[in-house]
Amino acid sequence: MQYLIFFLVGIPAGIIGGLLGTGGCVLMMPVIRFGFHFDPAVAVGTTLTAVVFTAGSGAYQHFKMKNVDAETAAIVGYSGVLGVILGSIVFGYLKPYGHLIDLIVGLAFILPAVRMLYEGLVVAPRQAKAGGQAAGTPGTNSAPPKVPGSPVSKSVLGSVIGFLTGVIGLGGGYALVPAFLYVLRGPMKLAIGTSMASFIWMALVGAVFKLYQHVVDIPTAVCLGIGAVIGALYGAKLVARVKTATLKALFGVVFIYVALKYILIYFGVAI
Repeated sequence: MQYLIFFLVGIPAGIIGGLLGTGGCVLMMPVIRFGFHFDPAVAVGTTLTAVVFTAGSGAYQHFKMKNVDAETAAIVGYSGVLGVILGSIVFGYLKPYGHLIDLIVGLAFILPAVRMLYEGLVVAPRQAKAGGQAAGTPGTNSAPPKVPGSPVSKSVLGSVIGFLTGVIGLGGGYALVPAFLYVLRGPMKLAIGTSMASFIWMALVGAVFKLYQHVVDIPTAVCLGIGAVIGALYGAKLVARVKTATLKALFGVVFIYVALKYILIYFGVAI
C-alpha cells in the first residue's frame, strides 16, 4: 500500500516538475522526508534517484516542443557532472548530520523562491498593465532559439549547480531555471526545457553516487519515478498553455513553502 502511495505522489510531482523544469523533487523530497519520516540523507538519495526518471521523460517532451537549447544543455550538463562528483564527496561527510542537511536544503530554496514569486506577482502584472510584454511570455515564435551567455559562464553555472545537486539531491532544476532566467537572461519556456535536458546527467551521476553511499531506498525511488514519468509528460505539455507570470508565481509559492519547512525543522518547528 505504501508503494502505491509513492507512485501516486510521483504523478503530481512529475506534473510540477515537467511544468517548472525541476524534475518534481520539490514535492517528492518533502513528502518522503516529512510524510514518511525518511532519514534526511536517505530522502536526498532516494529523491535524486527518482528524478532520473522524470528528467528523461520531461526532457524528451520539451525537445519535441523545441523548448530546449541543446548546446547549452550539453555544456551545463557536462560541467554539472564534475560538480556532482565533488558535491557527492562532500555529502558523504554530511550524512551523519541530518538536521544540517535539512538546513542546507532549505537555504538553497530561498533566493530563487523569493525572486520567482516577486517576478510572477509584481513585475509581470506591472508590465501587462503598461502594455509591455515580459521576457519569455507565451508564444513559441517570440522565444529565441538559444539561451544567451558564453560557454564559460554556462560551464561555471553547471559546475556550481552540479555541486549543490551532489550535496542536496534536488536534481539542479530548482537552481537551473532561475539561473537561465536571471543570470543568462533566457526566456521562461526555454529555461524550463533546457533545465530538464541539462540535469539528466547530473541526476544520473548523483544517483550512482548515492547508491554507492547506501542512501537510496530503491523500491521507493522506482515507484516515485514511474509515477513522475507519467506526470512529467502532462506537465511539459502544460508549459505551452500556462502564462509565464503564473509559472513564476507557482514556482515561487511551492519553493518558499518547502524552504521554510526545511529551515524551521532545523530549529525544531514543524509546519
